[in-house]
Amino acid sequence: MAREFEVVGVVGLGTMGAGIAEVFARNGLRVIGVEQDAAGLDRAKAHLEASTSRALDRGKLGEDEAKALLDRITLTSDLKDLAEVDLVIEAVPERLELKTSLFAEVDKIVRPDVVLASNTSSLSVTELSVRTGRPSRVVGMHFFNPAPVQQLVELVRTVVTEQDVVDDMAEFVRGLGKIPVVIGDRAGFIANALLFGYLNQAAKMYEERYASREDIDAAMRFGCGYPMGPLALLDLIGLDTAYEILTTMYNQSRNLMHAPTPVFKQMMTAGLLGRKSGRGFYTYDNPNSSKVVPDAITPKPGETVGGDARSVATVGVVGTGTMATGIVEVLAKAGLDVVVRGRSEGKNEAARTTLKRSLDKSVVRGRLSEEDRDAAFGRVRATTDFEDLAGCDLVIEAVAEELDVKRAVFGALDEVCKPGAILATTTSSLPVIECAAATSRPGDVLGLHFFNPAQAMKLVEVVSTIATSPEVAAVGRQLCATLGKHAVSCGDRAGFIVNALLFPYLNDAVKMLEAHYASADDIDAAMKTGCALPMGPFELLDVVGLDVSLAIERTLYQEFRTSGFAPAPLLEHLVTAGRLGRKTGQGFRDYASR
Repeated sequence: MAREFEVVGVVGLGTMGAGIAEVFARNGLRVIGVEQDAAGLDRAKAHLEASTSRALDRGKLGEDEAKALLDRITLTSDLKDLAEVDLVIEAVPERLELKTSLFAEVDKIVRPDVVLASNTSSLSVTELSVRTGRPSRVVGMHFFNPAPVQQLVELVRTVVTEQDVVDDMAEFVRGLGKIPVVIGDRAGFIANALLFGYLNQAAKMYEERYASREDIDAAMRFGCGYPMGPLALLDLIGLDTAYEILTTMYNQSRNLMHAPTPVFKQMMTAGLLGRKSGRGFYTYDNPNSSKVVPDAITPKPGETVGGDARSVATVGVVGTGTMATGIVEVLAKAGLDVVVRGRSEGKNEAARTTLKRSLDKSVVRGRLSEEDRDAAFGRVRATTDFEDLAGCDLVIEAVAEELDVKRAVFGALDEVCKPGAILATTTSSLPVIECAAATSRPGDVLGLHFFNPAQAMKLVEVVSTIATSPEVAAVGRQLCATLGKHAVSCGDRAGFIVNALLFPYLNDAVKMLEAHYASADDIDAAMKTGCALPMGPFELLDVVGLDVSLAIERTLYQEFRTSGFAPAPLLEHLVTAGRLGRKTGQGFRDYASR
């Protein structure tokens, strides 16, 4: 029979500790909240009152419920008041010395059967446990911020934690209406181990001036559906906190992906800690505010689009596949004349059928009038002859992701297209400069990386090579604005912004599974529930295709030569076995019977 927890102690009542105390009180538990001084208790009281007031205003709590909740919480600055609790969870700052000394002191006060839990997000729970006289009754209980809202709790067992303690705590977490994921004791656990490598790489990308902070964040929000961009998220977490977590992870893993990029230390030294200090990667109107205000590096209105750019009225598209047809639809809906070049009349006819079907769906869903559908369809002309692209102002190549094929297309386009015509590739991973080098006009070549499906995805990565003229890049951004897309600018290197940040994270997830640290289901749940991502890494890998993912990861590794980018052997083995994801019915999961 599971042990009962009726009175719970919470030590440390900052934002996280106060939120945890609120979760317990909402579930009818008595809470003893401990802070070190009167000022800390006043802040905790104000936080709890503000949080319950918001819940009251939103109709999530009634007045009597809110009062009863607050009445269940007793605030004190004396640890001895924890003498009668059934469980203690600490939520003090992430410093090992502070947490271990606290646990040693609490250990002497509470009953021998009381469970001690740490809300640490990165420190070793084992190291905390051995400073007590009850290491078998010590667990990690990592809530996510804000605790009253977030559903995930990472429940961390050590090598000496008793199984009945783990089982009882998992049942207790479920009783709070939360989702427990039981894992072993290693730096970062699931969510932070995957999240902070990604955040670190985003900070490095900014530090290298590869792309602007706005474009890095927009790329991940619009390209991956993430609720926040990585740099804005770092500002929310706090750069000092992120630095401590990364340092702890690196000290254990020795993985360079976790070695904090130098910009963290530089910004910390300057007092730029994120929202809590009023400045981090962005500037905020006040400390602890979420409102971003313009600063010296904020782009001026229209600056990202560009000023005097060549006009584009007719666009050519080479290719008839899914991506090419989607781009054709977007162009035609925006009022541009489109010439599609396919390899055969049959390919062209199939593309026109697909286009007509998609436009008809837009009419059925009320997104397009019949008149606009007919007009868009009428703007599209198909051909099998490159010569028919001669009058286009811009031509977009969307053929197979094979460099030799693309170079041949660009060579043919260079011969037939008029002087001043811009040539673009939709490649997601190949060097754009290789396409440019196949022409006599490298300054007029750029990347326009649309995301699939092009009709729905808002992001386009506008990629400039070392030879691309600023005017041509401005044309690319202006075209995106005409199409209603969000353009982000970046240089010509493997992965551009999105894939260079996304696929190392996915690769880390595979390595975590390969090490038997957690199941695919638990890892997916941790990232969806704990980090509010639209899909877990294994769901996403199966959708993208494991062969496609492996090809991108190999390209990234060949470009950057960083061991952390080396594809996980498990991914290579699955591809060799023909388990490529949803398209074959088997990947990290089986879909044939679903």
